Amino acid sequence: MNTKQNSTLIILAFFAIYVIWGSTYLLNKIAVLELPPFMIASIRFIVAGILIFIIAKFLKLDVSISKKQLLNTTFAGFLFLTFGNGVVVWALKYVDSGFAALEISAQPLVVLLLMRIIQGKKIQPMSIIGVVLGMIGIYLLVSQKEFISKEGSITGMVMIFLCMLSWGYGSLFVAKADLPKNFFINTGYQMLTGGVMLFITSMLLGEVWISPIKWSGQVQFSMIALIIFGSIVAFTSFNFLLRVVSPEKVATGTYINPIIAMLLGWYFLNEQITTQSIIAAVILLTGVYFINTKRKLSFYSRFRK
Repeated sequence: MNTKQNSTLIILAFFAIYVIWGSTYLLNKIAVLELPPFMIASIRFIVAGILIFIIAKFLKLDVSISKKQLLNTTFAGFLFLTFGNGVVVWALKYVDSGFAALEISAQPLVVLLLMRIIQGKKIQPMSIIGVVLGMIGIYLLVSQKEFISKEGSITGMVMIFLCMLSWGYGSLFVAKADLPKNFFINTGYQMLTGGVMLFITSMLLGEVWISPIKWSGQVQFSMIALIIFGSIVAFTSFNFLLRVVSPEKVATGTYINPIIAMLLGWYFLNEQITTQSIIAAVILLTGVYFINTKRKLSFYSRFRK
């Protein structure tokens, strides 16, 4: 691959992790306004997982997996997708898409604290500043009367935080777990197993499944975009970037995603962007910057989108 082709791919890949991942909050919000949340997440990841294995077959990739690897990918699929993503989609019934994206941008803070609690790793001085700023930003975000006065909003905020804990623990787990070496195959197994568990959850909760034929045009488009672009294209782009540019540059998506989500939610869904939200965003993302500059965090949390 020549330099020009590589540069073009890098630009397109950054577009994917910036804009596509940022737009998944809007797409999920559009879908959850019409469809049951666990049904949405189940269809998204089962179909995406199947497509990945079809692509893998054409590329003649080795899809074999040991029993231990299958158990590990299933557990990771639960942490990232079944609970981590499925519950966020559910929470979007009660909170704005931009609000959810901004709260989730504190994920590096959660991972850092879990590393301290679970692994006993010392938090560096710059990261301590990041933690303090992050907590201030989160407080400013969730304390707004405009949001907490809405029915179910507090429950939605709390559940999103629990999802962040799930992603955080998952990121620590996969760093040491025995998983398929090929990231594409690893992703496929996690999406397929996570999607199946989401399907079981949907059935146990008694969600009423609606035929895709009866979905509105907006929801049909949102689901196709979530499956093809949000689940396959963006994640593949993300892993490509990790191989060709520095992790710090890839981590800039942490700062761009919530901004994209907030703007899209405001433009398409008339979601409110308050002055306090903007101040909270600046403080929170500054804190995330301080954390990312001194500690490399796992990027598996991107599975929530």
